[in-house]
Amino acid sequence: MIRGFLRNLIANSITVRIIHTSLFSFLCYLTIGFLLAVLPGFLHLHLGFSPLWAGVAVSSQYLATLVTRPTAGRMTDVIGPRATVLLGQLVLLLSALCLLAAASLQAKALACFVVLLMSRVILGCGESCVATGAITWGLGRVAPEYAAQVISWGGIASYSAMAAGAPLGIWLESRYGLWSIGAAASGISLLSLALALPLAGVPTVRGTQLAFRGVLARVALHGLGLTLGTMGFAAIASFTGLYYASRHWTDPALALVLFGGCFIVTRLLFADTVNRWDGFRVAMVSFIVESAGLFVLWSATTHDVALAGAALSGCGFALVFPALGAEALKTVAVQNHGSALGVYTAFLDLAMGITGPIAGFIVGRFGYPAIFLYGSGAAGCAFVITLLLYHLVREQRARVSRGTPGRLETEAVG
Repeated sequence: MIRGFLRNLIANSITVRIIHTSLFSFLCYLTIGFLLAVLPGFLHLHLGFSPLWAGVAVSSQYLATLVTRPTAGRMTDVIGPRATVLLGQLVLLLSALCLLAAASLQAKALACFVVLLMSRVILGCGESCVATGAITWGLGRVAPEYAAQVISWGGIASYSAMAAGAPLGIWLESRYGLWSIGAAASGISLLSLALALPLAGVPTVRGTQLAFRGVLARVALHGLGLTLGTMGFAAIASFTGLYYASRHWTDPALALVLFGGCFIVTRLLFADTVNRWDGFRVAMVSFIVESAGLFVLWSATTHDVALAGAALSGCGFALVFPALGAEALKTVAVQNHGSALGVYTAFLDLAMGITGPIAGFIVGRFGYPAIFLYGSGAAGCAFVITLLLYHLVREQRARVSRGTPGRLETEAVG
């Protein structure tokens, strides 16, 4: 009887159904988080590579995700999100096995670096399939009006996983070595695959499939705002450890945990504001808060002030992805949601991919604090772009109300 009640609860609860598919994103990004704070220091301090090459290694994963994300989005529209997620989970397992191989080559720095790059590239391909497929899977299990909640929970899953994975990765590497991270990632990939196999898929929606160029034209400005807003997060996630070391501060994991904790709390408390206030307005407020937090982090002279900056940045960045994402999905018909989501999310990968080398260059010229000033300025630019996009969409919607729809609205409902 209790078992039947729980089964019915899971089947009928919108939140539980959303969380169910978001769990696959959580496990995917938990394995990604393991190396976030470990990899730059491992390559620079242990293997002897420069901060620039450390940034290249970090960014290789995101560049691979950037290239494959549109394809993953198209796959969810054609073969279904369930098959896309299962394929991605197998690729993540292969990446973890490559990481184990790299751990055995630490005595040969160049060989270790090459295998690590292979692992990162494979990881990026798996991420694109799992992350895009899981959100699209969630969208197919609920009504369209819950799209913002699905995207929000996908973000909660991914960023909370990275926030949890970063300190856990630091602990594993410091206590057991790099091989333990590969072993943990392998186990988590197998667990994720086992949890996904019993879950039923959702039917694909038939209709005209927009070409990549058409989808890109509709979500490009939304994605550009996401790219600029994500650069601050990328700097915090990848270089906080080295920034703390340059200041002779201890416990950099605390800053990452605080960033992630504020991110999650803000998502949970204010996720419904996207539907109530309009995604563009929520995004603009978010960019202001994020820019202020990164500015505080840049100007910090004590550990406590740096923690405050990380917390404020987490609050600001929390709603950027769902706010702009919900607006991006409105520009295409439902049968193209997977493609639109894949292209839109690729802009996040673009930010994570280019921030590593840029930050490495900035560190070499101006020191570690300068990367947070760079992130603050990028968030400010994102605010300006979102403001312009907001006014553009308002004008288009006004034309629709007068009976003269613009191109975006005509094709989104067509």
